[in-house]
Amino acid sequence: MGYRITNIRNSSSFDGRDGESVIDAALRDNRIYPYGCRNGACGACKSVLISGTVDFGTYSDHALTEDERRQGKLLLCQARPLSDIEIDVEELRSGTDIRIKMLPCRVASLDPVARDVIRLFLALPKGQDFNFIPGQYIDIVLRDGQRRSFSIANLPHRTIDEGIELHVRRVSDGHFTPRVFSAMRPRDLLRFEGPFGTYFLQSEPCTPLLMIAGGTGFAPIKALLEHALTEHPETQIHLFWGARDEQDLYLDSWVRDRQDAHPGLRYTPVLSDHWSDGWHGETGFVHEAVCRNYRDVSAFDIYASGPPIMVDSIRDNLLERGMNPDRFHFDSFEFAPHAPEA
Repeated sequence: MGYRITNIRNSSSFDGRDGESVIDAALRDNRIYPYGCRNGACGACKSVLISGTVDFGTYSDHALTEDERRQGKLLLCQARPLSDIEIDVEELRSGTDIRIKMLPCRVASLDPVARDVIRLFLALPKGQDFNFIPGQYIDIVLRDGQRRSFSIANLPHRTIDEGIELHVRRVSDGHFTPRVFSAMRPRDLLRFEGPFGTYFLQSEPCTPLLMIAGGTGFAPIKALLEHALTEHPETQIHLFWGARDEQDLYLDSWVRDRQDAHPGLRYTPVLSDHWSDGWHGETGFVHEAVCRNYRDVSAFDIYASGPPIMVDSIRDNLLERGMNPDRFHFDSFEFAPHAPEA
């Protein structure tokens, strides 16, 4: 049995299968609505239920509050129709030519860049194309069917020679990352599905950008940064990268090289836990550093990536400094056994 899903925003309709989430039905119909984690953790797919009934599914309280649910809001990644429904959600134009694929791959290389971070490069089969928008992510599909999501950190054309670049942080009780750090070797065979997500540049050319990363949340920010600098090198960009200590700024020299090559790029690293006597960057939490630098952020499009508490703090503080909510784009993830590991 299936149900009809209608988006009143543009009067479009498509069919959902029994037990299928709204976002999965939309993707199957090649419709791109805002979404991120697909596990009820980030809130990027929050929408409005106009009519009909749904199973709201399971989700984090910060992704959908009880007040929001009473107001008729739902998460498209978790809501499963129990009748024909009407929703109100923006449909994105970008990404409609991207096809989600399940592909085999081999480990091309593993580059330990910090004590708890590895740059993992995955090689595609020869002749196999894989198109994506910088900022999207893939799911590594494990042998038992479980999935772990990782943002792609490089540009599509670079994957031909480099492979798909992922930044993997060690999660001690994780289901996948211990293998990456202890047992994985070049040429190991893996399987992934993707690309997923709507975290990509949605700004008009040359709009000033604030990019804010926490830890390995730098992975999609790296892709967005490369994309912006490649397409519009004159764009004014201020990158804030928050980490615990200097070693966790695992691609600090990479960023500084881009800063030297692009006068419009400003870089502010921020350390929260430990720093040397010679440290010349900011200290504290990354959202605090942004606030110290800007009283008014109304001119910026803002892209943030990191754990939910960081993203929430950025949103709350920058709203007080003139941020337009429609110009705030985020990729929020949790390091937990039941959630994406990076």
